[in-house]
Amino acid sequence: MKRQSISFTAPNDEWLKSQIDSNEYSSKSELVNDLIRQARKQQRQIDWLRVKLEKAEKSGFTNESKAQILAASKSLLNG
Repeated sequence: MKRQSISFTAPNDEWLKSQIDSNEYSSKSELVNDLIRQARKQQRQIDWLRVKLEKAEKSGFTNESKAQILAASKSLLNG
C-alpha cells in the first residue's frame, strides 16, 4: 500500500477520531479508504445517470420499461 501524509481540519479530525473511538473503524487509514471507495462508487452512479440522461435527451424516448430502469438502477447502487 502506498503511504500518504494528509492534514485535516480540527472538526474533521475530531470526527475521524470519534468514528474510530466508536469502533466503526480500526484506523484513520481504514476510514479514509472507505470514504474514498464510497465516493468512487457514487461517482460511477453519477456518471451512469449522466449517460442515461444524455441518451434520453438525445432520443426523447427509451425502449426500457420502468421495471428495467429500476432494476438497472438498483443493480448499480448495489455495486
